[in-house]
Amino acid sequence: MNKITNHMPTAELQAIDAAHHMHPFTANDELAKHGARVITRADGVTLTDSEGEQILDAMAGLWCVNIGYGRDELAEVAARQMKELPYYNTFFMSTHVPAIALAQKLAELAPGDLNHVFFASGGSEANDTNIRLVRRYWDLMGKPDKKVIISRKNAYHGTSMGSASLGGMQGMHAQGGMPIPDIVHIGQPYWYLEGGDMSPEEFGLMRARELEQKIDELGEGRVAAFIAEPIQGAGGVIIPPDSYWPEVRRICAERDILFIADEVITGFGRTGEWFGSQHYDLSPDIMTVAKGLSSGYAPIGGSLVSDKVAAVIGREEFTHGYTYSGHPVAAAVALENLRILEEERIVDHVRDEAAPYLAEKWHQLADHPFVGETTIVGMMASLALTADKSVRKPFKASPGTVGYMTRERCFGNNLIMRHVADRMIVAPPLVMTKSDIDTLFERAVKSLDEAYKDVKEAGLLETAD
Repeated sequence: MNKITNHMPTAELQAIDAAHHMHPFTANDELAKHGARVITRADGVTLTDSEGEQILDAMAGLWCVNIGYGRDELAEVAARQMKELPYYNTFFMSTHVPAIALAQKLAELAPGDLNHVFFASGGSEANDTNIRLVRRYWDLMGKPDKKVIISRKNAYHGTSMGSASLGGMQGMHAQGGMPIPDIVHIGQPYWYLEGGDMSPEEFGLMRARELEQKIDELGEGRVAAFIAEPIQGAGGVIIPPDSYWPEVRRICAERDILFIADEVITGFGRTGEWFGSQHYDLSPDIMTVAKGLSSGYAPIGGSLVSDKVAAVIGREEFTHGYTYSGHPVAAAVALENLRILEEERIVDHVRDEAAPYLAEKWHQLADHPFVGETTIVGMMASLALTADKSVRKPFKASPGTVGYMTRERCFGNNLIMRHVADRMIVAPPLVMTKSDIDTLFERAVKSLDEAYKDVKEAGLLETAD
């Protein structure tokens, strides 16, 4: 495969970027002063920037490059599909082979009776679809008042008006008049900072039962669905206590509501199972997928829909869809990605080799004076930064101040490790070797050491009152 190795000097690229490119989740004026890091190529788990620096990507892009970078097979499949059928829609009683084959494959892989797929271009679109699906379902069931969808604070379900409303990010809701009507939020199962004197088990039950309380408060006749990530990803890799999901499962089974599992991050091997719902023994009526579906090589997402819901939706025309629903090139790339995941037994590699070794190294970070907690499931992990290991309290500084300083040290040491407030998180490519994990650990320790010193010298090593 030819690689682009010649390009303009970094400063010129940064100047053009600043002049014309509006970045997501960015204060673009500030970025223009700083200058974006220009990524020019990638292979395996390593990125290369315009200055030739080799960077370990411990975030798999945006949680998505499950099979790693540089797989020529996906490029070849995309080129072949572009030559054969570059585009056609699936409106107007039409279809095409890649969409047919991918829908069949997803039905085969998905747990339970999730045998139907409504395609989208990503997770945000798919979750917008889910709002339409559950409200239309209850309308056709003769219960048009069942419109309310319950979600969780600090959840992330996308950035469009509908999907960002489903999410529980206050910073997003503050911009653009969200949430839209009939979406409400309950507490998240974040024991470390919100559990107080309760044990994790007690706290997990309490937070699960908030769902039941909210259904009773609103009236079961008004509640359409509950949506949740098996593990909250962008919220900080919040792993619920063991008591949480069994109780939520009980509530959903006893109540006349639908359950939507948002598996945009946890799907396609990240937990050591094909889906997070299998890890937690969940039975969703609808499952949101994206990211790892194509390992980020092409934009694609979808809603996997149960037989029960699909049978009702299929009674009449569902007036919903996207120009790129089931795009043939994206579908072909996704199929090839799934073939690689299966044939190379990458999910088994996560469960049996990579995840146990990453957990061993990750939990060693708990000994660092700057770390209050380490948590991990499969290939997604987080740690809580702390000023005092003896208490579970936030920093006195504004949330994210210390996390940002630590992230900058990670980036400076050629390690992509994100921060969410003052938690540091990783979700590396699933193909990581033990040697890659050793490198991740070494750079993480170095970055934590440097950040701890920075925070101490800045007088920020204080807990909130």
